[in-house]
Amino acid sequence: MNSERIVSHEIPATIVPYGDQITIPAGTPVTITHRLGGNFTVTWHGGMAQINGRHADAIGEVVEEEKPASENAAAEAHVGPPSDDKVWAALKGVYDPEIPVNIVDLGLIYTMEVIQEPDSSEYHVRIDMTLTAPGCGMGPAIAQDAKYKVENVPGVAVTHVDIVWDPPWHQDMISEEGKMELGLL
Repeated sequence: MNSERIVSHEIPATIVPYGDQITIPAGTPVTITHRLGGNFTVTWHGGMAQINGRHADAIGEVVEEEKPASENAAAEAHVGPPSDDKVWAALKGVYDPEIPVNIVDLGLIYTMEVIQEPDSSEYHVRIDMTLTAPGCGMGPAIAQDAKYKVENVPGVAVTHVDIVWDPPWHQDMISEEGKMELGLL
């Protein structure tokens, strides 16, 4: 599949690994390096950036957009707590734009907890996650992607994602599946 594209209209993007927000102008040649979790990592004369799947059309790609939970009929019909398995599956759809392994298999998720709010039928999800390096500017973008994807799980009203640094991340935290994907096994 040809990964070289010409940006059809200006597109917001996040510079990797710094996390700065930029706009890639129309007419810019880019090369898609990753198509993961509904987002795209591209390189061009300005470096490397992540493009949210909502803007896939600007690079000639199509992503089946997940509907927000409020628009999802299954979510509206859902009663009771969200499925832990579905929350974990949603988190497995989140990727660091530089590494072709999801954040669960990278060992970046330290805790995931479903909590029923007092005096309410709403369920919130609390996630503690880390990053592969403390200076990674992509942390807020990765956390926002996790929040968005988990809030699409039926039964989840709100998701809180906190980036933590204790314990420090190390390669031994990568799952066997992630190590195989990275060629470490």
